[in-house]
Amino acid sequence: MSESDSVSTLTPTEVVTSFLAALADHDVDAAMALVDDDVVYTNVGLRPLHGAAATRRFLAKLGRPGYGFEVVNHHVLADGPVVVTERTDVIVARGVRLQLWVWGRFEVHGGKITVWRDSYDYLDMAKATARGVAGRFFPRWAPRLPQPSDDPGR
Repeated sequence: MSESDSVSTLTPTEVVTSFLAALADHDVDAAMALVDDDVVYTNVGLRPLHGAAATRRFLAKLGRPGYGFEVVNHHVLADGPVVVTERTDVIVARGVRLQLWVWGRFEVHGGKITVWRDSYDYLDMAKATARGVAGRFFPRWAPRLPQPSDDPGR
């Protein structure tokens, strides 16, 4: 069975959760194996990235020393090829942990992510940045990574 055959047997939900898990494992190659060549990746409010090459360049930054990504999925819902995630993302940049609630919408066709759109509250991002910087110098102020069953709205 070829890699493309094994990818196409995954459900859209499995494709998305495997993609996010690969990013958390710092395995950009495994994540990109689940992304279509013509993917459109958008952080709502910012310019979209078009294509796998642009998406890979962006994600490769997370693998540099002092950078990283963690994810806790709270809810994953699917309707055909559309998968919606409610999750907590942790983005580590130069040792500062930014932890925030993210809503993601993915479209999966032929076992590959063709659309990836993440939304978050910019005020929440500003608070996450302030808390992340404070937590760097005062570790007891650093946010606690929630469990999948935790309500991210609290």
